[in-house]
Amino acid sequence: MAEDTPGGERTEEASAKRRADFRKKGQVAQSKEVQTAAMFTILLAFWMFFAPYFWRDLTRLLISMWGRCCQYPITPPALMQLVLFLFKNLALLMLPLFVVAMITGFLATVMQIGWLFTGQPLVPDLSKLDPIKGMGRFISKRSLVEIIKSLLKVLLVAWIAFRTVQGEFDDALVLIEMPLQQFLHFLGRTSTLIMMKVAGIMIFLAVLDYGFVRWEMEEKMKMTKQEQKEEHKDTEGDPHIKSKIRAIQQEMARSRMMAAVPDADVVITNPTRIAVAVRYDNATMDAPVVLAKGQHLIAARIREIALEHDIPLVENPPVARLLHSKVELGQSIPEELFRAVAEILAYVYSLKGTRPAPAGRQDE
Repeated sequence: MAEDTPGGERTEEASAKRRADFRKKGQVAQSKEVQTAAMFTILLAFWMFFAPYFWRDLTRLLISMWGRCCQYPITPPALMQLVLFLFKNLALLMLPLFVVAMITGFLATVMQIGWLFTGQPLVPDLSKLDPIKGMGRFISKRSLVEIIKSLLKVLLVAWIAFRTVQGEFDDALVLIEMPLQQFLHFLGRTSTLIMMKVAGIMIFLAVLDYGFVRWEMEEKMKMTKQEQKEEHKDTEGDPHIKSKIRAIQQEMARSRMMAAVPDADVVITNPTRIAVAVRYDNATMDAPVVLAKGQHLIAARIREIALEHDIPLVENPPVARLLHSKVELGQSIPEELFRAVAEILAYVYSLKGTRPAPAGRQDE
């Protein structure tokens, strides 16, 4: 159930990671009542089919033993051999019931929690050896709820059995006058009726208990706001560290961009707010490429580097804005800007008295 903790009240729904952590520890919503009800109901249904064969084989076994009992000497080895023979054959007779019970229990568990293999619950926990904590668990609310549930279940089953027998009381009064076969038939019919009613009530209790267990587990998995923040840090990373890493990456990318500015043929400006460095090599490029771009302080730094390396600055606000917004670093300019950039490059080459060289820029 949800509890108040030093970090606040558990009001937030459990995250996928928290659910996975609980599942790895084997802490899942599993109702023992579902397993009990499933095993009782399936075994009852199987017994109604299996009973004739069971009683037939048991009768044959008892007749066989009764007919041969006088043939065995009354000695300890002979009696031991007889007991082993009896237990072996009874085990074979009961084997189908055990197999059905095991399969039913396994399927009832899988239907509740799915496929789950974990050894976490088997890891020794020394804290459980603390007698004080152990006593606290023994008298906890959970233990009290389990005791009340068990008592109510026993009382309910006893009441159902009593009401069923009470309904058959008139027939039971004449049992003493009935032949043995009719007496056994009456007992079998009454017992089957009681067990069928008990199976129905156990299924009803199992549904209620499973719903309670699911609700209880959801409450237990709920998180405080602080736990949500801590989990987010663990999974997504500390936002402060991530921002620092992002800043370092941006600075490194900016440094690489600035190092490429000296290779540009021209820097197109806005004139002061935007700067875009462009390079073109007709031997290796299909179109001019943007080497660097930026606004404000970055644009000012691009212009400074361009002046230091005698790279022409051409003021053309429309082209500068389009290049800055549409073209990423290292990409070729789009086709709609070919003409405008070509005119700027032609203007630059005419000022310098040069033309595009087969490999880089080369003075003529």
